[in-house]
Amino acid sequence: MTEKKKVLFVDDEPNVLMGLRRMLRPLRNQWDMSFAESGSAALDAMAEQGFDVVVSDMRMPEMDGAELLGRVKDKYPNTVRIVLSGQAHKETILRSIGPSHQYLAKPCDAETLRTTVARACALRETIDLDGSSVVGKIEKLPSLPSVYHELIEVLQSDDGCLADVAKLIEQDPGITAKILQIVNSAYFGVRRQISSTRQAVSLLGLDNIRSLVLFDKIFAQIDQESLSQTLLEQLWGHGLVVGKLCQEIVFSRKADKQDADDALTAGLLHDCGKIVLVDNLGKPYRKLLNRFPNEEAKLYEAELQEFGTSHAEIGAYLLGLWGLPDPIVEAVAFHHRPGACLSQALSTLTVVHMANGIVNASNSLVIEEAGEEEGDDDGEVSPPNFWDPTYVEAVGMTDSIEHWREIYHTKVAQGQSR
Repeated sequence: MTEKKKVLFVDDEPNVLMGLRRMLRPLRNQWDMSFAESGSAALDAMAEQGFDVVVSDMRMPEMDGAELLGRVKDKYPNTVRIVLSGQAHKETILRSIGPSHQYLAKPCDAETLRTTVARACALRETIDLDGSSVVGKIEKLPSLPSVYHELIEVLQSDDGCLADVAKLIEQDPGITAKILQIVNSAYFGVRRQISSTRQAVSLLGLDNIRSLVLFDKIFAQIDQESLSQTLLEQLWGHGLVVGKLCQEIVFSRKADKQDADDALTAGLLHDCGKIVLVDNLGKPYRKLLNRFPNEEAKLYEAELQEFGTSHAEIGAYLLGLWGLPDPIVEAVAFHHRPGACLSQALSTLTVVHMANGIVNASNSLVIEEAGEEEGDDDGEVSPPNFWDPTYVEAVGMTDSIEHWREIYHTKVAQGQSR
């Protein structure tokens, strides 16, 4: 029998808590629910027992929801933090972006609450406790300095437009992830899942984006002590190339724009867990990256051996907490082991798995050719597996590999992608 999730609801209105009790009564076999009428009462309850999830109102006297969830983040980083609030000032909403994982607007039905809680908790089961503690504290991913500063210039200029802003944001996985977190929560009233950066920018508008970037500073600049600019550029640069190839592959199959948006974003973010690990584990993880500079399958296995989890699970858990669309989270989680995914149909996961393999195989070939020129022949080495042939055959894409390789070499590698 699955263990019940412990969920704590916090609201200073007794009638609201009573209404939640009534509405959520059908979930009592799935959740062990507690209710607190203030932030201090919530912290007292958490000191007595652990909770998987805290769902808090924003506007409360003495300690509001942002302060409460900030304290929960520091003391109980494993706990999923959700805001459930009615109308609030924009400044109050923006204060909650950091300490909360997701924001739900009142009135909220029981099914939406159930789905949000279940989804936020699901991937935590796949990583160890320390890993979820690391992810739970993260508010943002570091941005490339060049993109960040160029974005500021565009936002400060009189002729900056949404198209220019969207194009810049698409080049930076850190900013992309945060923008999609915001737009997929109820911060700005968007009621459907968004995977397109350009659509997210259009929905938020220039004024909100300008406020987020210039005044609220929700995007993180690089911390040189834990992560060098060169390494960040390498990791994010790989994601950008894979994302563009994913998009081109989907368009080559005449699929719809939604599939292309999912694929582009999933490819862009597929290695975001590496940033989390190098930022938190520092030298031990950088050693692994240096040992396997272009052997992702070996790096993945080494991560599991040394840390008990991998960048794939870490990245997917973070994006799941932030409420990004399911196809993206699934693709990030399983991009090294697609056969472990319940669905064996052609999907965003398939495209990311193959695109990542094609890019890595191409880079490996360049390295091997350079080694031959320098006379570094260390003997015969069996070629690495860049994708799972059993899975690729199961989804019927074996015959597409050469065509997708051609797309990479003629479009993406030549800078001709859209």
